[in-house]
Amino acid sequence: MKNPTFTTDEDRWLAVLARDPRADDQFVFAVQTTGIVCRPSCRARHALRKNVRFYPDVDHALQAGFRPCKRCKPDKRDPQEQTLAKVEHACRLLERDPALTLEMLAQQVAMSPFHFHRLFKSVTGMTPKAWQQAARVQRLRTALAQGDKITDAVLAAGFPDSSSYYRQANAALGMTAKQYRKGDVAVRYAIGECSLGRCLVGESERGICAILLGDDDATLTRELLTLFPKAERETLEGEFARRIERVISAIDDHTVPLALPLDIRGTAFQQRVWQALRDIPRGETASYRQVAQTIGSPGAVRAVAGACAANKLAVIIPCHRVVRHDGALSGYRWGTERKALLLKREAKNPEG
Repeated sequence: MKNPTFTTDEDRWLAVLARDPRADDQFVFAVQTTGIVCRPSCRARHALRKNVRFYPDVDHALQAGFRPCKRCKPDKRDPQEQTLAKVEHACRLLERDPALTLEMLAQQVAMSPFHFHRLFKSVTGMTPKAWQQAARVQRLRTALAQGDKITDAVLAAGFPDSSSYYRQANAALGMTAKQYRKGDVAVRYAIGECSLGRCLVGESERGICAILLGDDDATLTRELLTLFPKAERETLEGEFARRIERVISAIDDHTVPLALPLDIRGTAFQQRVWQALRDIPRGETASYRQVAQTIGSPGAVRAVAGACAANKLAVIIPCHRVVRHDGALSGYRWGTERKALLLKREAKNPEG
């Protein structure tokens, strides 16, 4: 899943023949016989290779006397960006108003409900309804962590009735709301030193549920308590201490597999993304777009980035192996310096 490069004219021509959208923001091509400049992904009929010239961007091609294609419009904002902007606007609306219907959302972005539903799912990997449900669960989690009464938290989160709450919330929280608020599901944690700084490891009855990296214990503890409000710090003794040591060993030495059960909690879409991340070979990287394509949701690039940011198991679920399409590091929940260090370390000892 290495990132494609288009450093030679031969590479660029192959991208044009494949109509590869990953090349769209890396170069344009112009046809001398027609005087037209196009994106590599343009659906127009291919010209003969001898008539094609390549330019780093549309401005250079326009300066050379070519005019923009009316079909792929290389001088305009990327149509994909326009699509993403509509979906992002809809997501914000859903998060603010839990009562919005599909018809109301479609009206807000000036589309028919049918086409909007299909577009939303292609970009996020979820239907508008599933996104709305995930937003409700997040609001519920926040309210319960603040100590709100369960009934008040359920209503404030936007669940229309108790039956829909019971169908959705228990599975997403990994426990009942009462257990979540009271901390009845036992989570204990310890903090130690690893090669990446301070490391907090949380363990539930199901397995390792949190691996957080940071610079100071107080910040790490606050971060964990937003996930598990009544988690308790445990003394490093016996089998618990040995399990924590195994986690830190796996972080410090990426060739050491972590043979411990994991308690991975997230939405169905997040689970798909996290599994795809674990399939990226050590020593390689993938772009957010490549991960989206791998899980069968090629338009869900921003949703993939969101799932990476929501990862609670640092290094073990290797979200650090996901980079921008041009190879730049982009963001990392635990800091880009740690991300660069991890990738450099893995590049020296790739898998296989």
